[in-house]
Amino acid sequence: MTQTVDIDKLLNDLSQQLRSHLSDNDIKAPLMIGIHSGGVWVAERLHQLLQLKDPLGHLDISFYRDDFSRIGMNPQVKPSHLPFSVDDRHIILVDDVLYTGRTIRAALNEIFDYGRPASVSLAVLIDRGRRELPIEANFSGLKMDLARGENIKLQGPKPLSLLIANKACK
Repeated sequence: MTQTVDIDKLLNDLSQQLRSHLSDNDIKAPLMIGIHSGGVWVAERLHQLLQLKDPLGHLDISFYRDDFSRIGMNPQVKPSHLPFSVDDRHIILVDDVLYTGRTIRAALNEIFDYGRPASVSLAVLIDRGRRELPIEANFSGLKMDLARGENIKLQGPKPLSLLIANKACK
């Protein structure tokens, strides 16, 4: 079984959640950071929808992964780019899919190597549950509990599309 998801609706819902949070907490100029690569694609769209003034940052957490020594060097490693100081700033960290929590842990480690933010909020397009670490999204476009045989694949950057498929449907 394969199903598609309305990305634009999820992004609009997510941007409304973020807008409300920023307003309720009187956060005037948050920084947004996307996690390579799907999280950057989602962050680009959210950054536009929220009309944030500061540039978008992006992280490639490959060297921060806890399985780096097991999987070895990733030939697709790209440098992280944070064109701002994170010190004492409110950060919105964005990823496409939250699953085990390990990617987010690696991203937080890297962010704190750059400095000490005032806060970090996590926004994800899809929260698929089944954590291995105690990490939760503050904001999500869609929460779903997928079976172990099901995968989520974000394709992009333009057009941005999401496919939920059973491994047998590849």
